[in-house]
Amino acid sequence: QVQLAESGGGLVQAGGSLRLSCSAPELTFSVNSVGWFRQAPGKEREFVAVIRGAEGSTYYADSVKGRFTISRDSARNTVNLQMNSLKSEDTAVYYCAARRSVSLSTTPPAYEYWGQGTQVTVSS
Repeated sequence: QVQLAESGGGLVQAGGSLRLSCSAPELTFSVNSVGWFRQAPGKEREFVAVIRGAEGSTYYADSVKGRFTISRDSARNTVNLQMNSLKSEDTAVYYCAARRSVSLSTTPPAYEYWGQGTQVTVSS
């Protein structure tokens, strides 16, 4: 069973920044799709960003485009999510997810492996 591990969540004021990291020693991220999702209380889990394949193609939800950046550190086999200009509506549990296919998908059921989640709270 492949397990992803997230780190970097916490409490930040609106306008601030946080950096989340996702690691999975059992996977080679350069040949997978690795995405970030989030789930706020009472809401469905929603797509945030994904990085795919050897070329590192990225795709973002409209709500975070221009504020969040997903990147891959191949040496450490981690995927990071840099979150800038945070807003109160970004408050959620953030999950890292991976799938072996490199085709683009923004739906949670398409992802085979998941982390436990890390809480991000943005105070206004």
